[in-house]
Amino acid sequence: MPWVILILAGLCEIGWAVGLKYTDGFTRLWPSVGTVLSMIVSIVLLGLALKSLPLGTAYAVRTGIGILGTAILGMVLFSESVDPIRLGCIGLIVAGIVGLKVTTA
Repeated sequence: MPWVILILAGLCEIGWAVGLKYTDGFTRLWPSVGTVLSMIVSIVLLGLALKSLPLGTAYAVRTGIGILGTAILGMVLFSESVDPIRLGCIGLIVAGIVGLKVTTA
């Protein structure tokens, strides 16, 4: 169950990172509210996952999920670069997340 909670924390990490783009410098109310709520939920879920998972692993996995999802959504929603080197680097992040999961009981 802690891994499920950690994945949810990572999804909330994606939510607040992408949400920042829509806040327009926190000048738009509802995107700002959604972004701040997503930040809070992400931290709370990370805290819950840390009851069972090592700190370094949990933080790295949550952040890695956030980086991965944010990079992909940046490409899809904001027409950011999709060159092979960028995709390869994203693949390395995925490999790191999988490696941390495999090596943590």
